Amino acid sequence: NSEKSEEAMGSEGQPDVRDLQTPETCIADFCLIPIGTQTASVSREIAEVQRLMAKSGLSYTMHSAGTTVEGSWDDVMRAIGQAHTLIHQKGIPRVQTDIRVGSRTDKRQTFGDKVAKVNRLLAADGAGEAQTENPV
Repeated sequence: NSEKSEEAMGSEGQPDVRDLQTPETCIADFCLIPIGTQTASVSREIAEVQRLMAKSGLSYTMHSAGTTVEGSWDDVMRAIGQAHTLIHQKGIPRVQTDIRVGSRTDKRQTFGDKVAKVNRLLAADGAGEAQTENPV
Protein backbone atom coordinates (compact mmCIF):
# COMPACT_ATOMS: atom_id res chain seq x y z
CA ASN A 1 0.00 0.00 0.00
CA SER A 2 1.70 3.20 -1.17
CA GLU A 3 -0.23 5.29 1.35
CA LYS A 4 1.32 3.32 4.22
CA SER A 5 4.72 3.49 2.54
CA GLU A 6 4.48 7.26 2.34
CA GLU A 7 3.42 7.46 5.99
CA ALA A 8 6.49 5.47 7.04
CA MET A 9 8.79 7.84 5.17
CA GLY A 10 10.51 10.57 7.13
CA SER A 11 12.42 13.54 5.83
CA GLU A 12 14.30 13.23 2.53
CA GLY A 13 12.36 10.10 1.54
CA GLN A 14 14.02 7.94 4.19
CA PRO A 15 11.95 5.56 6.35
CA ASP A 16 11.10 6.83 9.81
CA VAL A 17 12.49 3.98 11.90
CA ARG A 18 10.01 4.69 14.68
CA ASP A 19 7.21 3.57 12.34
CA LEU A 20 9.03 0.69 10.62
CA GLN A 21 7.65 -2.66 11.75
CA THR A 22 9.46 -5.98 12.13
CA PRO A 23 8.33 -8.92 9.96
CA GLU A 24 5.26 -10.72 11.25
CA THR A 25 6.92 -14.15 11.52
CA CYS A 26 10.37 -15.66 11.18
CA ILE A 27 12.42 -18.81 11.41
CA ALA A 28 15.67 -18.39 13.32
CA ASP A 29 18.53 -20.79 13.76
CA PHE A 30 20.74 -19.91 16.70
CA CYS A 31 23.85 -21.33 18.27
CA LEU A 32 24.27 -20.13 21.85
CA ILE A 33 27.81 -20.41 23.21
CA PRO A 34 28.31 -20.06 26.98
CA ILE A 35 31.79 -18.72 27.73
CA GLY A 36 33.28 -19.23 31.17
CA THR A 37 31.90 -22.65 32.10
CA GLN A 38 33.84 -24.83 34.56
CA THR A 39 34.54 -27.46 31.87
CA ALA A 40 34.67 -27.59 28.09
CA SER A 41 31.21 -29.20 28.05
CA VAL A 42 28.19 -26.90 27.66
CA SER A 43 25.51 -29.61 27.61
CA ARG A 44 24.01 -28.52 30.96
CA GLU A 45 23.60 -24.96 29.74
CA ILE A 46 22.13 -26.08 26.41
CA ALA A 47 19.68 -28.32 28.29
CA GLU A 48 18.55 -25.22 30.22
CA VAL A 49 17.99 -23.40 26.92
CA GLN A 50 15.95 -26.34 25.61
CA ARG A 51 13.78 -26.29 28.76
CA LEU A 52 13.19 -22.59 28.14
CA MET A 53 12.23 -23.25 24.51
CA ALA A 54 9.77 -25.93 25.65
CA LYS A 55 8.08 -23.41 27.96
CA SER A 56 8.09 -20.63 25.33
CA GLY A 57 5.15 -22.00 23.32
CA LEU A 58 7.18 -21.60 20.13
CA SER A 59 7.87 -24.36 17.60
CA TYR A 60 11.51 -25.39 17.89
CA THR A 61 13.92 -28.22 17.28
CA MET A 62 17.41 -28.78 18.61
CA HIS A 63 20.18 -30.08 16.36
CA SER A 64 23.87 -30.77 16.90
CA ALA A 65 24.93 -27.16 16.28
CA GLY A 66 22.05 -25.18 17.73
CA THR A 67 18.30 -24.68 17.77
CA THR A 68 15.82 -23.72 15.08
CA VAL A 69 12.82 -21.78 16.36
CA GLU A 70 9.84 -20.22 14.60
CA GLY A 71 7.09 -17.83 15.54
CA SER A 72 6.45 -14.12 15.60
CA TRP A 73 9.60 -12.05 15.15
CA ASP A 74 9.20 -10.46 18.57
CA ASP A 75 8.55 -13.77 20.36
CA VAL A 76 11.53 -15.50 18.70
CA MET A 77 13.91 -12.65 19.52
CA ARG A 78 12.55 -12.47 23.07
CA ALA A 79 13.16 -16.22 23.57
CA ILE A 80 16.75 -15.92 22.35
CA GLY A 81 17.30 -12.94 24.65
CA GLN A 82 15.76 -14.84 27.56
CA ALA A 83 18.15 -17.72 26.83
CA HIS A 84 21.03 -15.28 27.34
CA THR A 85 19.56 -14.04 30.62
CA LEU A 86 18.93 -17.59 31.84
CA ILE A 87 22.53 -18.64 31.20
CA HIS A 88 23.87 -15.47 32.85
CA GLN A 89 21.68 -16.25 35.88
CA LYS A 90 23.39 -19.66 36.07
CA GLY A 91 26.67 -17.86 36.73
CA ILE A 92 28.08 -17.78 33.21
CA PRO A 93 29.61 -14.34 32.71
CA ARG A 94 29.59 -14.27 28.91
CA VAL A 95 27.27 -15.64 26.21
CA GLN A 96 27.88 -15.39 22.49
CA THR A 97 25.16 -16.31 20.00
CA ASP A 98 25.21 -16.67 16.25
CA ILE A 99 21.77 -16.16 14.71
CA ARG A 100 20.61 -16.78 11.16
CA VAL A 101 17.04 -15.55 10.67
CA GLY A 102 14.73 -15.60 7.69
CA SER A 103 11.33 -14.14 6.99
CA ARG A 104 8.90 -14.41 4.08
CA THR A 105 5.98 -12.29 3.04
CA ASP A 106 4.82 -14.30 0.03
CA LYS A 107 3.66 -17.42 1.93
CA ARG A 108 3.64 -19.15 5.29
CA GLN A 109 6.29 -21.85 5.59
CA THR A 110 7.46 -23.72 8.68
CA PHE A 111 10.90 -25.25 9.14
CA GLY A 112 9.16 -28.64 8.83
CA ASP A 113 7.71 -27.60 5.47
CA LYS A 114 11.18 -26.71 4.21
CA VAL A 115 12.66 -30.08 5.21
CA ALA A 116 9.66 -31.97 3.80
CA LYS A 117 10.06 -30.22 0.44
CA VAL A 118 13.70 -31.33 0.14
CA ASN A 119 12.79 -34.87 1.23
CA ARG A 120 10.09 -35.05 -1.49
CA LEU A 121 12.67 -34.01 -4.10
CA LEU A 122 15.14 -36.61 -2.83
CA ALA A 123 12.48 -39.31 -2.79
CA ALA A 124 11.60 -38.48 -6.41
CA ASP A 125 15.28 -39.02 -7.28
CA GLY A 126 15.28 -42.34 -5.43
CA ALA A 127 17.82 -40.93 -3.01
CA GLY A 128 15.63 -41.41 0.06
CA GLU A 129 15.26 -38.77 2.77
CA ALA A 130 17.87 -36.30 3.95
CA GLN A 131 19.52 -37.22 7.21
CA THR A 132 18.16 -34.84 9.82
CA GLU A 133 19.32 -36.57 12.98
CA ASN A 134 22.54 -38.17 14.09
CA PRO A 135 21.99 -41.98 13.96
CA VAL A 136 24.26 -42.67 16.96
